[in-house]
Amino acid sequence: MKKIKLISDSTCDLSQELIKKYNIEIVPLYVNFGKKSYLDGKNLTVPEMYDIVKKNNQLPKTAAPAPGIFHDVFKKYLDLDYEIIYTGIGSKFSASFNSAKIAKEMLNSSNIHLVDSLNLSSGSGLLLLKAGEMIKAGKPVKEIVEKMNELVPKVRSQFVIKTLDYLYKGGRLNAISAFFGSFFRIKPIIKVKDGLMGVGKKGRGKVKNAINIMVNDMVNEKDKIDKEFMMITHSMADDETNYIREKIESEVKIDNLLETSAGCVISSHCGKGTIGILYIMK
Repeated sequence: MKKIKLISDSTCDLSQELIKKYNIEIVPLYVNFGKKSYLDGKNLTVPEMYDIVKKNNQLPKTAAPAPGIFHDVFKKYLDLDYEIIYTGIGSKFSASFNSAKIAKEMLNSSNIHLVDSLNLSSGSGLLLLKAGEMIKAGKPVKEIVEKMNELVPKVRSQFVIKTLDYLYKGGRLNAISAFFGSFFRIKPIIKVKDGLMGVGKKGRGKVKNAINIMVNDMVNEKDKIDKEFMMITHSMADDETNYIREKIESEVKIDNLLETSAGCVISSHCGKGTIGILYIMK
C-alpha cells in the first residue's frame, strides 16, 4: 500500500504542532497590499497584517495559489510514490480548490484525491485531523477519501464577529447595515452552510452575549456531536478563548478540545477579535 500525504492550504488554520503531528504540507494563499505581496503564514503574521491595515486604512486583497504551485507540490510527492489527499478552503470561497483541480488534470494522475471541504478555517482543518487519524490507523486512501466526503456536510462552523468594520470594508456588508449594526452594538454569528457564509443569530451589547448564544446552540445538540475533536479558532481573542474553553468544558466532554489561531487570509475577512467553535456531527 502506498504512503499517503495530506496537503492543504494556509486557511485550514491548524497550529504548527498539529501540522507537524499529521505531516501536512501547507500551500499558502497570497495577501496583497497594493503591489506588495505576502505569503499567508510565511512572511506575514496576523498582528503585522492588522498594523498595515490600520496604517493604510485599507484591507488587503487575498488570492489563491496558481495551478502551477499545486502542480509542483503534487508532483513532488507523486515522484516519492505517495497517494495525495488535498482539502482546503471550500470551492465557493476561493479559487484554491479549482487551482488544485487544474493541477491534478495537468498531472493526469489517479493518485491525487481532492476533497472539497465546502468550508473555511479549521472547518477544513477538522477534516484533515480526521484523515490524519485514519492514516495513522492504516486505512486505505479510498476509504479515507470516502469518509472525508461523508463528513463534509456534518462539519459545523460558526464565528462571532466582534467588529463589523472588516465585513464592511471587504464589501460583504453595506454601509447602512454596518451603521445600524454598530449603532445597536450587534455582534453577528456567522455560520457556514452549503459552502457559503450566512448570518445566524445576532448578539447585542458585549461580545460575550453572542458567545453565550453560540456556545448554547452547540450545547443544545451535544448528544449529536462527534466528541473526538472540537476547535476554538480565533483572531487575537485570547481572553474570549479562555472563556469559551471554560464554558465548553463545564458542559460537554470533548476528547480533544483544540485552540488554533486564524491566519492572515481568514483574519482579513472577519477582523480582530473574531472567534469561533467548530465541530463535526455524528
